[in-house]
Amino acid sequence: MRLELREITKQFPGVLANDRISISADRGKVLGLLGENGAGKTTLMNILSGLYRPDSGEILIDGEPRLFSDPADAITAGIGMVHQHFMLVPVFDVVESVALGAEPVTGLVHTFDRATARKRVVELSAQYGLHVDPDAKIEDLPVGVRQRVEILKALYRKSDILVLDEPSAVLTPGETEELFAIIRGLAAGGTTVIFITHKLNEVLEVADTITVLRRGRVAGTVLPDETSREELANLMVGRDVELTVTRSPAKPAGVVLELVDLNVRDDRDSMAVRGVNLEVRAGEIVAVAGVQGNGQTELVEAITGLRQVDSGSLRIGGQVVEHASPRRVSDLGVAHIPEDRSRDGLIGSMTVEENYILDSYHRDPYSNGGRLDWKVIGEKAEVGVREFDIRTPSIETHVGALSGGNQQKVIVAREFSRPVQLVIAAQPTRGLDVGSIEYIHRRIIEQRDAGAAILIVSTELDEVLALGDRVAVMFAGQIVGVLSSDQATKEAVGMLMGGVH
Repeated sequence: MRLELREITKQFPGVLANDRISISADRGKVLGLLGENGAGKTTLMNILSGLYRPDSGEILIDGEPRLFSDPADAITAGIGMVHQHFMLVPVFDVVESVALGAEPVTGLVHTFDRATARKRVVELSAQYGLHVDPDAKIEDLPVGVRQRVEILKALYRKSDILVLDEPSAVLTPGETEELFAIIRGLAAGGTTVIFITHKLNEVLEVADTITVLRRGRVAGTVLPDETSREELANLMVGRDVELTVTRSPAKPAGVVLELVDLNVRDDRDSMAVRGVNLEVRAGEIVAVAGVQGNGQTELVEAITGLRQVDSGSLRIGGQVVEHASPRRVSDLGVAHIPEDRSRDGLIGSMTVEENYILDSYHRDPYSNGGRLDWKVIGEKAEVGVREFDIRTPSIETHVGALSGGNQQKVIVAREFSRPVQLVIAAQPTRGLDVGSIEYIHRRIIEQRDAGAAILIVSTELDEVLALGDRVAVMFAGQIVGVLSSDQATKEAVGMLMGGVH
């Protein structure tokens, strides 16, 4: 099927999400849809999949205008959506998950015809190279295989147009390569594929054409063979971007963070961090790589005082902190950039100025005799806004009204505005455009060069390899390997991320 979106416009209160966007995708081709967070990609795809209705513009499939009042209409028209966060029931098996909502039935009481559904799932798996055990439980499958189940769900519903939203976000490098092979196979079989991403390397590798969105508009459409990472980055953010991190060799000094046989439980009381031993020295960056869900979140929460340590030793600057509060950890000179900025890093209904002192309001010079000195707070916040290039109308603006990149800059400005001996940065550039990524990386390296110990946790392999003086890989709650920057290749780290020692 040929898909065409013409002059699509969608406005929300105070935000023009899509501004007369026109894109097209041909049958059997892969359209890469590239753009930073907030560029309008997801809104556009929600219109295509029937979740939203456009304010103006039209959708054409094989030249015929279509109007979708809900997702069921879009599915009937042959449009399938694979969301970034999978929509699967953990206790179901593959056949049940794929057929859910479109189950074949048999008999007078309309019993689920499992045999027919299973036969169809097996046929689709073989046809498109989606190797999945039809009888396996979803909760027992690795993330890469769960994604195949999501793709099978769409194909089962006879989707001729398949939309993949940030499909590699939770995959290892090996699983990502397998996904690309699957996408090429789908296109070769006649499926129209729309591949949504903010990763330059991926869109260049898998797309036949690339459309770049910036601030709700089409910034350009290019062919992979006729463009470069630099040109795509420029189209995304509207200026030249330094894509490679420039840094001098590390000069490690004394141990600042020391973890010895650390064990930490998750919210379900299972051991998420198991016997972790790790040191981070002043003047070095240790980057922790791994697929999301292998204990990294619990490890960071334990170090920053947000989660109880089950057993083992945790020292910061020689101080025992395994049972310390977050304030005690912060007062030891620990800067924390949390993985979820909106939940753990900021209070959206408070101003930039108020968020700037969230972890320092009780200290000099902000607090005097139990009273906040708003004159000093305002002066310091203004300095932070200038020095960290935070794009905000004023320090009185609610931080929730800022873009993701500017929200992250507020956190970095707050955490780096005081002397720190240790920086814990969890997914520091998640969902940010290449310009904001460049800026955050530069600031982190400045802290390293000033003598701070840096622990970065990231699922972005490019980020890990670009920043890590040493790379530690987590799998199933354990550190399965620590590599020097010379040893840390994509292949070596990718193998460890998949659990291969």
